[in-house]
Amino acid sequence: MVNSSAEAFAPATVANLGVGFDILGLALSEPGDVVRVEPLEQTGAHILDIQGDGGKLPRESHKNTACVAANSVLELLGSSHGVGIHLEKRLPLASGLGSSAASAVAAAVAVNALFGTPLSLIELLPACLDGEAAVSGYHADNVAPCLFGGITLSAGVSAEQIYPIPIPDRLHLSLVTPDVEVPTATARAVLPHSVTLRQMVAQTAAVARVMNALYRGDIEALGAAMEADGVVEPARAHLMPLLKEVRTAAKQNGAFGLVISGAGPTLLAVCDEEVTAQKIASAMQMVYNDAGIACIARHARVASSGARILHVTS
Repeated sequence: MVNSSAEAFAPATVANLGVGFDILGLALSEPGDVVRVEPLEQTGAHILDIQGDGGKLPRESHKNTACVAANSVLELLGSSHGVGIHLEKRLPLASGLGSSAASAVAAAVAVNALFGTPLSLIELLPACLDGEAAVSGYHADNVAPCLFGGITLSAGVSAEQIYPIPIPDRLHLSLVTPDVEVPTATARAVLPHSVTLRQMVAQTAAVARVMNALYRGDIEALGAAMEADGVVEPARAHLMPLLKEVRTAAKQNGAFGLVISGAGPTLLAVCDEEVTAQKIASAMQMVYNDAGIACIARHARVASSGARILHVTS
């Protein structure tokens, strides 16, 4: 059975949580990307329309993350049908919010729904990773929380290597995204090729502290541990405008810690009350406003669920 259309949503994500490079991530309650698909007579996945990208995303099937993921789902299904993709980009590009993963995951879930949802989310994981790999590498720090929701530890790229982590009840998030693109490839290019034994011990200890704080629900300890990155943030700090100033403003307004979200330039602050999260978001926005840099600031929660089907027309 092939439906006439299907639409899916996939949320923004925050990768790394400061010290957990390429292994930790969380799904945000908002925003996210939306993909609508429809059957085509020609084989394979094809972009029919993209909105919200300013014409920047590739339309070629082998370069677009949504198309790559959709083609992988078609292969998993053994389908001879093709699909047309309508992609609505609600996430800014190169922003550190898992934009490429969201497009890939939304496309995979939508194509699966188009064919009656024969595959589970776990079975869709390889297709989503294929889509992400088209631009950002074959790793699950964004894909896993985007697909499954919540906070995840990705010790590898197979389903049995992805572990759900408890979401502290009082965890609130504030985010600010300056109007500056930081492509993932650029952010990875500046990373050191080796670290000292001392750095390795400190970094692994910080990851352990993050995990401990998450399991105990200690938001103050979580913020301090997330900020203890001695490897990735020092290498990338120069790519993030006003990082020091935004961190200071966030903490003066109640944040327990602030880190780079994924590859940046989005910055993420953590606190334990919604009203505080609102204050922090406003304070971070003011820093960029005063500097004449356009930005988007918001407060959010961790989304307990990930990608979801919005609509199916039979």
